[in-house]
Amino acid sequence: MDELSVIVTAILCGTIARAWILKEDYRQYPSYPNGFLIHIIIGFVAASLGAVAIPALMTKNFIAVTFLTLALQQFRDVRKMEKESLSDLENTEYTYRGEAYIDGIAKTFESRNYLAFITAFTVSLTITILSISQWVDIAIGIVVGFVALYCLKQFTKGKTIGDIADVEEGKVEIRDSSLYVDDIYVSNLLGTENSEKMFREEGMAVVIYPKEDHFRINLDNFGQRQAALFEATRALGNKRFHFTRKEYEKGRVVIALIPIKQEIDSLIEVVKKCPLIESAKKSHSVMNTNLKGEK
Repeated sequence: MDELSVIVTAILCGTIARAWILKEDYRQYPSYPNGFLIHIIIGFVAASLGAVAIPALMTKNFIAVTFLTLALQQFRDVRKMEKESLSDLENTEYTYRGEAYIDGIAKTFESRNYLAFITAFTVSLTITILSISQWVDIAIGIVVGFVALYCLKQFTKGKTIGDIADVEEGKVEIRDSSLYVDDIYVSNLLGTENSEKMFREEGMAVVIYPKEDHFRINLDNFGQRQAALFEATRALGNKRFHFTRKEYEKGRVVIALIPIKQEIDSLIEVVKKCPLIESAKKSHSVMNTNLKGEK
């Protein structure tokens, strides 16, 4: 098999793989188009590193293989870049993402470059091993590469709040200048009568109910609650006020705000889809995963 064909095929598959798992979801991150371009180019470089590894070994060019160490440094730089970029933007958002959420996002983008690298490496290895015919080898290599990508994508797929908790609309009440949601005390910081009136008329809230008692370990974590509050304000906007409060008796968590978009169904859906942060204290059952991506 022509080495150039192997390398080109593997690079294309790795780059396509990176583009496939790089999508703009409800969180609107990475930004489009510049954020997309940056990550696709980095994915192309990662795929190139994976594609040339096998041909270099086959030609006994062992010195050339040492450049694979550059891949680790490159991927670490991606993680560092994401953390610095998101940290610099903290003061421009409606509310903070929080260090735990930023760390999780940075880890995710680092790991996705490994997926591009492994996909290209798998395609290159498969094509090199086979010796049926050029086009058959390429076709089988592509199939094997994307099967590997699918398995890895499912294995690395994280869980969301909706997997461990129910999210329901909360009843907003103002009692003696204090905010309550479903009889859970939230805040006494409303202050003026105008603020109280605004929250009565436009305030929205959801209550998160853990499906099992040990899931409170995740939901009570401040970083996790801050991430949910950030996603709520990011998706619906924030006219004024935003609060998160946990209730100790039953482990319920409240997210309350005055959003720009008055859509309670969207608020519930956003909170459900908020990712669980890996750095939060958790039970092992929350993180159980497999190649099929089952809960």
